[in-house]
Amino acid sequence: MKLQGHCHCGQLSFELRLLYDAPIILARACDCSFCTRHGCAWTSLPDSDLLIYEHPAQVSRYRFETSTADFHICRSCGCVPLVSSLIGEQEYAVVNAKMFSNVDPANIQMSPVQITDESEAERLRRRQRNWIATVRYATEDQAKTG
Repeated sequence: MKLQGHCHCGQLSFELRLLYDAPIILARACDCSFCTRHGCAWTSLPDSDLLIYEHPAQVSRYRFETSTADFHICRSCGCVPLVSSLIGEQEYAVVNAKMFSNVDPANIQMSPVQITDESEAERLRRRQRNWIATVRYATEDQAKTG
């Protein structure tokens, strides 16, 4: 199963390839101030494969607090389709379920999650355990345009 998503203008998009059909997508509404203000709903399926299409000049990466995650923000429309985290030599990611273009919103099951009390070490271990571990970027000539 392939889930597709993108920012509003299409400058930043992704394909999430699953090994199985997922009729319901579980998403987490993080309690941090950034995610709360942006209305993000993160989903991560550790056994999936993520391919990111982004034009580097059109994407801003934002870090805060522990500076261990990059929020990929489209410079044109302001959407936040994904977050990545480099842990050692391995990059992990989560995608914003609200950015899916081929998923019925009724099939996204939201649940709140509290991470503000986690230590940095706990946060990194959780990402290694739960985030998407196969993260690839399309080459510049493969990147899609809106």
